[in-house]
Amino acid sequence: MQYKLQGRAIVALTAWDYMSGVIVDQAGADLVLVGDSLAMAVLGHDSTLPLTLDEMLHHGRAVRRGVKRALVVLDLPFLTYQESVGQAIASAGRALKEAGMQGVKLEGGHPEMIETVRRLVNIGIPVMGHIGLTPQSLHQLGLRQQGQGEAEQAALIDQAVALERAGAFALVLEHVPAELARQISQKLMIPTIGIGAGPDCDGQVLVTADLWGLSDRQPPFAKVYVNLRQAALGATAEFCEDVRAGRFDPKA
Repeated sequence: MQYKLQGRAIVALTAWDYMSGVIVDQAGADLVLVGDSLAMAVLGHDSTLPLTLDEMLHHGRAVRRGVKRALVVLDLPFLTYQESVGQAIASAGRALKEAGMQGVKLEGGHPEMIETVRRLVNIGIPVMGHIGLTPQSLHQLGLRQQGQGEAEQAALIDQAVALERAGAFALVLEHVPAELARQISQKLMIPTIGIGAGPDCDGQVLVTADLWGLSDRQPPFAKVYVNLRQAALGATAEFCEDVRAGRFDPKA
């Protein structure tokens, strides 16, 4: 919230292991998200749904060992917080106790989720909200842009306000119209972090595997800054050729 009051844009990036955590932290990210996008970017799943809490905690511990400066937040995976408030408390508690996380992110803004956020915050667990396109609701919402009509836009504004009132410290806005994201950002005291939500949020987040050009299935709102996938393929192919041709010399 302090950054928002200062007019300072918030930089958020994902990380999934020690090395990625070190790099995004040293590069200057303000917030490092151990995102459930690692289900696809790292583990090869077709969606975030198969990911387990134990898997997230495993990756979270590795990231935490690499991050020394930024705030580290962990996505709670599908069906590790939706069944009951008690389940959410247990899952979020494990994230803080076992993985050293400094907060958790939950998807959705319906009344039951608002109550869950309120309870978590009341017992001292920082919560980041996430509305708009929520990947864990893939089979219900699909991958289309959210907030396209007046009714959807009004509902998202109401959810954003309710999440702030419940105590969320920040809010991810994913794949919503830029004008709607601007309105929500102006309405809230807490910062908004956009992904595919235009330039007027209080900060931006990217999946780091997309930023680095490592993903083979980037969303339309991702921006590739360097093609490490192609560079790695080229370097590896060159090594294979050197070995097979008898040219490999580790001292050269």
